[in-house]
Amino acid sequence: VQLQAFGGGSVQAGGSLRLSCAASGRASSRNAVGWFRRAPGKEREFVVAINWSGGTSYSDSVKGRFTISRDNAKNTMYLQMNSLKREDTAVYYCAAGPISSQAMLSYARYYTYWGQGTKVTVSS
Repeated sequence: VQLQAFGGGSVQAGGSLRLSCAASGRASSRNAVGWFRRAPGKEREFVVAINWSGGTSYSDSVKGRFTISRDNAKNTMYLQMNSLKREDTAVYYCAAGPISSQAMLSYARYYTYWGQGTKVTVSS
């Protein structure tokens, strides 16, 4: 499975962006998909994920501002980011893996496939 992330860019604080992640190869709709991010000088952190049945997990820092969705017919997932803050500046990575438990969605080690990352810059 190959993952390719799109949609990063520069935006002012308070603005919106939508990231997409397209899966190709032996993509499975049974995979959970998620987003992680790495801000400059910081460790990678979990952002949001959705499992095959639609169960979601959000980090507290983005809850209420970001929304994840998936279109299994297109093997694509989306991250709608609203009310962006400077602290959302990071490289965003999409990931996929055979994760069935909603409790496991926030752990990077359970994801098998990773995209190349797309950069999001939020300025004040």
